[in-house]
Amino acid sequence: MGLLESIVLAVLAASTPLLLAAAGELVAERAGVLNLGVEGMMIVGAACGFAAAWLTGSIVIGALAGIAAGTALAGVFALLTLGLAVNQVATGLALTILGVGLSGLIGAGFVGERIAGAPHLYIPGLTDIPFLGRILFGEDPFVYLSLAIVVGIWWFLYRTRAGLELRAIGDNPASAHALGLPVLRKRALAVLFGGACAGLGGAYLPLAYTPFWISGMTAGRGWIALALVVFASWQPGRLVAGAYLFGAVTILQLHAQGAGVGIPSQFMSSLPYLATILVLVVISRTRGRAGAAAPASLGTVFVPDR
Repeated sequence: MGLLESIVLAVLAASTPLLLAAAGELVAERAGVLNLGVEGMMIVGAACGFAAAWLTGSIVIGALAGIAAGTALAGVFALLTLGLAVNQVATGLALTILGVGLSGLIGAGFVGERIAGAPHLYIPGLTDIPFLGRILFGEDPFVYLSLAIVVGIWWFLYRTRAGLELRAIGDNPASAHALGLPVLRKRALAVLFGGACAGLGGAYLPLAYTPFWISGMTAGRGWIALALVVFASWQPGRLVAGAYLFGAVTILQLHAQGAGVGIPSQFMSSLPYLATILVLVVISRTRGRAGAAAPASLGTVFVPDR
């Protein structure tokens, strides 16, 4: 395997959890809900996914457990923000704290344990093609699933009536409610979908990327996923480019350090927090602005008239 091929494969693997988590958050934000708890949902998905895979020996069951864990935490968020009209930013931050604590509790007995990672696709003849073979036909199922989810989201948002309704709810929930649309129910479904994707993105880390469990293994990827949604201007196609761009930066900085180029580790560790600040600044400057890419009601509480 050549150096360039190994770098591309590493970039695809590093980008997949970001793409999965960001895709789900994009749908939630399109509905007008800002969930800053992506990191918490990812880390709980990682812990539950690894625990289930280690206990059962099945990667599929591990992935389903990660999805269920992320969805459960998203359900808590939806109950508080949509059912009780609690502030979304504060609830999302609290959800991350809760997720980190739960992951430590769930994964306490699995620290250092290893499993057989997700198998990679192999198609005789195609996977053996030099360079492009392993890149296109030799990845693990999560990589292909992440791209399929993004395509499905694009089709849903721009080619279906339900997607049009979701975008309308994100822009003007009061008008959508006046037209008879179930605003809170659709927002809740969008939040649950975002949690499922975040849980799957977190589960990818111990099930395929590094097939073992360590505490805090998401390492701020949830915050980066939030920034990617803003970077992509809430467009699914741009989300793919942004995820792979950040994955490339992550891998190339590792190669640069190996080559002796001095990149302060403090700078890399601060990226998740810089990403969070970017999210809040961009949203605050674009909300309510004519022609802005962000959904107009993003992060605002909506209480329908009874």
